[in-house]
Amino acid sequence: MQEIYSEQQAAKSASELQVSKVLRNTYTLLAITVAFSAITASISVAVNAPYFGLWSLLPYALCLWMTEKNKNSTAGLFWVFALTGWLGFTLGPILSYYASANPDAIIMALGGTALIFFGLSSYVLITKKDLSFMTGFLITGIMVAFVASIANYFLEIQALGLVISSVFLLLSSGLIMWQTSQIIHGGETNYISATVTLYVMLYNIFTILLSFLGNDD
Repeated sequence: MQEIYSEQQAAKSASELQVSKVLRNTYTLLAITVAFSAITASISVAVNAPYFGLWSLLPYALCLWMTEKNKNSTAGLFWVFALTGWLGFTLGPILSYYASANPDAIIMALGGTALIFFGLSSYVLITKKDLSFMTGFLITGIMVAFVASIANYFLEIQALGLVISSVFLLLSSGLIMWQTSQIIHGGETNYISATVTLYVMLYNIFTILLSFLGNDD
C-alpha cells in the first residue's frame, strides 16, 4: 500500500512539474511574441504600410497552419514569430489611424487588454476550474462569428458589426480562460500551441477594444 501511495505521489509531482513547465514556457514565449509584434507594428507605422483588409488572412492562415504542423519541433518557434510578427505588422495601419484620430484609445485598449488577460488568467489559476466543458461551445462560436464577420465585411451593417465584435470579445475572453485551464489540467502540453491561442485572443481583444474606444461617433 505504501509503495502504491509513493508511486501516486511521484506521478502527481511529475504532473505538477510538467504543468509548471508548460505555463512558464507559454507565458515567456507569449511575452516575447507580444514584444516582437510591437516592433513589427512600429516598423509598419514607420513605412506607412497600407491596410490589408481580408488579404491579411492569407499569410495568417499559412503561418497558423505551419505553426501547428511544426509545433513539436524548433521550426515551430520560427513560425510562431512569423505569425505574430505578421499580425503585428497588420496592426500598423490601424494604429496609425487611431494615433491621429484618438490616441488615448490606444492606451486605454492596451490597458483594458492587459486587465482582461491577467484578470481571467489569475481567476483560473487560483480557482483551478476545469473548463473543458466549454470546448465545443467556444470552437463553434468562434467559427460562426468568423463567418459572420467575413459576410459583414461586404454587407457593412454597422449594428451587426457591433454585435459580432461583442461576441468575439466574449469568446476570446472565454478562450483565454479555457486555454489556461487546459494547461493546468494537463489537456495542453505544447507551449507553442498554447502561446498561439493566447496571443490571437489578445490580438482580438485589443483590436475590438480599440474599435469600441476609438469611435466617438
